[in-house]
Amino acid sequence: MPHLENLRKQAKLILRRHRDRYYPVAAQIRSGLPRFSRMTDSEILAQAFKLGDAQELVARQHGFESWHALRAGLSTMPDHAAAQSTRPVITAAEPQLFVADIKSACDFFADRLGFSTAFTYGEPPFYAQVMRDGARLNLRCVSQPPIDGALRDREQLLAASLTVATAEEIKALFLEYQAAGATFFQTLRRQPWGAKDFIVKDADGNLLLFAGPAE
Repeated sequence: MPHLENLRKQAKLILRRHRDRYYPVAAQIRSGLPRFSRMTDSEILAQAFKLGDAQELVARQHGFESWHALRAGLSTMPDHAAAQSTRPVITAAEPQLFVADIKSACDFFADRLGFSTAFTYGEPPFYAQVMRDGARLNLRCVSQPPIDGALRDREQLLAASLTVATAEEIKALFLEYQAAGATFFQTLRRQPWGAKDFIVKDADGNLLLFAGPAE
C-alpha cells in the first residue's frame, strides 16, 4: 500500500483533472464511485466534485469503502507493507481512429451507428470522442491516411473491436445498422471459435468489428 501522503497527492490530482475537464478522468470516476456509474463523461465533469469525493475514489481503488477506512487501515499495517505498491488496474480502453474530418466522422457515427458525440476539441475541431453505451471511440483528424487502404482491407486490419453480451443483441445490432445504411466489410457471420460478428467500414475506411456469442 502506498504511503498516505502519496495517496493524498493522487486525490488532489484527480480533483485537478476534474476541474480541468480532463475527459479520461471521467471514466475513472464512473468506475470507482457508484453514484456516478450511470452518468456520461460530460455529466460527470459537470457535477460538483470535491476533495472528499476524490479521496473516496482513491480509497475505493485501494479496497476501502471510505478515506477514513483507508487511513485506519494504513495505521494498522506494518511498515514494510506500506512500502509495497498496489497492482495497477486498467479500467477502460478507448481505441483511436484516424479520420479526415471530425464533423463528418461524428455525423457518420451518429447517423449510421447510433453513437453520440461526447466532446470535440480544437478550433476547428481536430479531436473528438463518440460514445454508445459503454463504448468510447476517440477520433483524431489527420491530413493523410496513416495506413494504406488496400493493405488494410487485404489484411483486415481492424481499428476497433466492440462487443455485446448475447446472440440476440449481435443480430439486432446488425439489423439496426443494415437498416441505417451502414457499409459492411463483412456481414453477420458465425465464427469457428463460437462467436458471431460483422465488420462495418466507416466513412474513412476504418474497419470496426462488432461481436457477440453465437448462442
